[in-house]
Amino acid sequence: MSTQRDEKELCHWADQQAKRIIEQRGDLPLYTCASGITPSGTVHIGNFREIITVDLIVRALKARGKNVRFIYSWDDYDVFRKVPGNMPEPETLEKYLRYPITMVPDTFGRDENYARHHEVDIEKELPRVGIHPEFLYQASRYRAHRYAEGMKKALQNRDLIKWCLNNFRDDAHKMKDSDVYWPISAFCCKCNKDTTEIIDYDGEYGVTYRCTECGHEEKGDLRTSSEFKLGWRVDWPMRWNEEKVVFEPGGKDHISPGGSYDTAKLISKKIYGWDAPVTMKYDFVSLKGIPGKMSSSKGKVISLIDALTVYQPEVLRYIFAVNKVDHEFSISFDLDVITMYEAYDRTERIAWGVDKAKNENLERMEKRVYELSQIGDMPSEMPYQVPFRQLTTLLQTYSGNIDKVIATFKDIKPSQIECLRRRCECAWYWVNECAPDDFKFALRTDGSKEEGLSDVEVSMLKAIYSDVLPHIDDLDEKGVQQAIYDVATKAGQESKALFKAVYRALIGKEQGPRIGSFFKIIGREQLEQILGVY
Repeated sequence: MSTQRDEKELCHWADQQAKRIIEQRGDLPLYTCASGITPSGTVHIGNFREIITVDLIVRALKARGKNVRFIYSWDDYDVFRKVPGNMPEPETLEKYLRYPITMVPDTFGRDENYARHHEVDIEKELPRVGIHPEFLYQASRYRAHRYAEGMKKALQNRDLIKWCLNNFRDDAHKMKDSDVYWPISAFCCKCNKDTTEIIDYDGEYGVTYRCTECGHEEKGDLRTSSEFKLGWRVDWPMRWNEEKVVFEPGGKDHISPGGSYDTAKLISKKIYGWDAPVTMKYDFVSLKGIPGKMSSSKGKVISLIDALTVYQPEVLRYIFAVNKVDHEFSISFDLDVITMYEAYDRTERIAWGVDKAKNENLERMEKRVYELSQIGDMPSEMPYQVPFRQLTTLLQTYSGNIDKVIATFKDIKPSQIECLRRRCECAWYWVNECAPDDFKFALRTDGSKEEGLSDVEVSMLKAIYSDVLPHIDDLDEKGVQQAIYDVATKAGQESKALFKAVYRALIGKEQGPRIGSFFKIIGREQLEQILGVY
């Protein structure tokens, strides 16, 4: 059990929610928090919001000294309803529509079935962002007859469940008294499809169904037959009771008044005798500036793997921790990536006491957000900070050679290198796959000259070579910038004209990184090679 923290430090929305759970459910030996999804396609970054929301609450409960169980249910006994646009061999997958997802083949050819492919993709990545749930696989649980009693209870109380469902429907959508309602469905044991109808129930464990697709008729036993499952509006509350769940968030579509949560809450209490878990609404996540490579391979679906190619794990956690859970926000892959890294770095400096926040409350919040952004416990030392924008310039200058970039930082400790390397990998990927074209450059290293420069421009480049470069090692960035300004002034030209000529000579473009810092990054030796040809 964790040691309880000072209440003032626990100021994040996750901390307030943890407090609410304890107040509503009392002091328990174990707090079970749940999340889950149907692995019907790529688990995208919007789905990740639910996972990390639960993780943040789990951490907040532990900070209050509580024992916590974090379960993540793969609803892999759901029906395969449609083929997503980003799957290989769609014509093969089409043949398995209406099958359980676990009986659909993995057309990527990697895992034992379609569902498992998508499960593995997320299970392998979650530890990278410090999330370690206990995974529950509903197909294997149903097939092992774990829910026989839960299904029996639902069937024996089907009229009461019908009333619960009607309770939140308007008159136009209510089931009529004459409508026959069954809380369970069956996959045909002959053709494997869910194209069945329940035709009889013996009041105990015997259920008879007929397949409308192949005509097969079967009487099964809930304790021994594997083809039965509850409809999700009943399945959800049944499992709350089964796992003793005390917290589970929901998307705003499920949590809205009269939505599926309200229905499940009623069924949970009236049928299964379990108080529905404390919940909270999370809003949707949109995407901004989707990179070309991701877009072409995944459509508009960005997976956790994709996001981690651009964002360090801590920064990705930060994006979700710093935003209020019930607010919609965008994850950006355009120039806003730089802004997000800058925001994280500022929070990090405040957390380590390098910068000061405007007031004590803000400082506490920044520290708590930073703590919740970490993969595990707080690091033992502050990471070596290099701004993301600076790294993009360095990496392009050194043609993506990360070792050379890291070697430019003489005061970095060996223990800080791995974290900086991760940031370099993200920055280099972003430059190549996401950055706008006018942001990209390659240093001219082939000894060629830029064509079309005027005599005045060439003479200014020669002046930089003779008057500025010999002193560059003794000047800071501002000093270099000023020395270049002086060359333009002496030539009677605007500095803008000289900067254009310099960029054209160095990278073949009319603009680029800030000139003073760019010169310092390139270094005297390489600048002499490039400008010496003039």
